[in-house]
Amino acid sequence: MPAIQQFDTTMRLLQKVLDLRSKNQEIIGSNIANAETPSYEAKSFQFEEQLRSAMADNTLQPTPTQPGHIPLTPCNLEQVSGTVTIARDTAGLGDRNTVSVDQEMVKLSENEILYETAVTMLNKKLSMLKYAANGGA
Repeated sequence: MPAIQQFDTTMRLLQKVLDLRSKNQEIIGSNIANAETPSYEAKSFQFEEQLRSAMADNTLQPTPTQPGHIPLTPCNLEQVSGTVTIARDTAGLGDRNTVSVDQEMVKLSENEILYETAVTMLNKKLSMLKYAANGGA
């Protein structure tokens, strides 16, 4: 694979990660904002497995043979959208709110650290591109 194509793949991956982390931030923020709302069901956002699957070697991936077939896994990065799940109240006690502020704050911190990491990596890639464009100076 040519070096410029690898560079572009990394940039596209980082852009997708930033988009998905931003969506995760919105969902976590919504959970925290509704921590005192009766009957609010906490939501969680998962995308890591879809992202990993899309970045894996596509040689053994199933391919649809008909336009109406549903793909088993995302075939490319653009198809990764993540899934939102809802935490249902199974206890039936209290106000039926399923938000744990402590857990949401941990998720918020983790998401923020991973977002900042992706931003740092993207900045490094852009610095390398700038360095190359300036002829190594």
